[in-house]
Amino acid sequence: MNFTDFSRAVQTNVGRVIVGKPSIVELLLTALLVEGHVLIEDVPGTGKTTLAKALAASLDLPFARIQFTPDLLPSDVTGLSIYNQKSGEFEFRPGPVFSSVLLADEINRATPRTQSALLEAMQERQVTADGRTYPLQRPFIVLATQNPIELEGTFPLPEAQQDRFLMQVKPGYPSEAEEDEILRRYAEADPAEGLRPIATAEDVLALQRDTPKVRVHADVRAYIVRLCRATREHEAVDLGVSPRGTLALLKASQALAALRGRDFVIPSDAQHLSTPVLVHRVHISPQVRLRGRTPEQVVQEVIAAVPVPVVE
Repeated sequence: MNFTDFSRAVQTNVGRVIVGKPSIVELLLTALLVEGHVLIEDVPGTGKTTLAKALAASLDLPFARIQFTPDLLPSDVTGLSIYNQKSGEFEFRPGPVFSSVLLADEINRATPRTQSALLEAMQERQVTADGRTYPLQRPFIVLATQNPIELEGTFPLPEAQQDRFLMQVKPGYPSEAEEDEILRRYAEADPAEGLRPIATAEDVLALQRDTPKVRVHADVRAYIVRLCRATREHEAVDLGVSPRGTLALLKASQALAALRGRDFVIPSDAQHLSTPVLVHRVHISPQVRLRGRTPEQVVQEVIAAVPVPVVE
């Protein structure tokens, strides 16, 4: 299966359940191809959990969901060792992180200690418990959600943990026509129950191996560097995009180009991905925020200010 067929098939299949979000599905596939993770920020009831389950079902990948709460322990995420009386030894019981698609629901409701339990899994694709290291199965993607409105009783993600996410997306409310279509589809039965896989883990792994082969011209690479460096020099920014963010934008641009049927990256790939990949890495000063400016606006100002290369 090639990239374009894969993208079209998954978007169509997920579209049987999720109405009007093909661009969000494309971003999730982009993250999956470069083994990145996605922070989904939106109000409750907009289909975040359904989206994650539909993606896992479409790719025939093991799915697990963790409801993050203040009393959740790190071992509830990673697993723990239990004493086996018959063998007289401790046995490791894997936690929900040992899946391919992990939904970390309301991640900012857990304590920083529990939030950090995901860091090793997200970055190293492994879990260390009781002095032993257990590799996670691949492909592996974390889809973490958080409610931007209700902040009471939450623990905001520190900058270092936000930087571990390849991108942040905000699906938003559906349009009036889309909401009417949702009612029509769900009036009699849940379409998610009949969702069939259209690809396999092996298909995803093969595409992941081919993604780095997408060519990046030196001028396009330099353009990506200038975009990220411009965020550090912007007058409204306290903390700009890290080198990890620059690399994330490059890799994501390669994946997006492949999904759109090209074996080379063009500047518009980086522009299209700049907001989801960079916005959660840009931290503006409190005074600027009080004046009504947002990180999204800053990223758009950077895109408008950095000259776009002309590459044949």
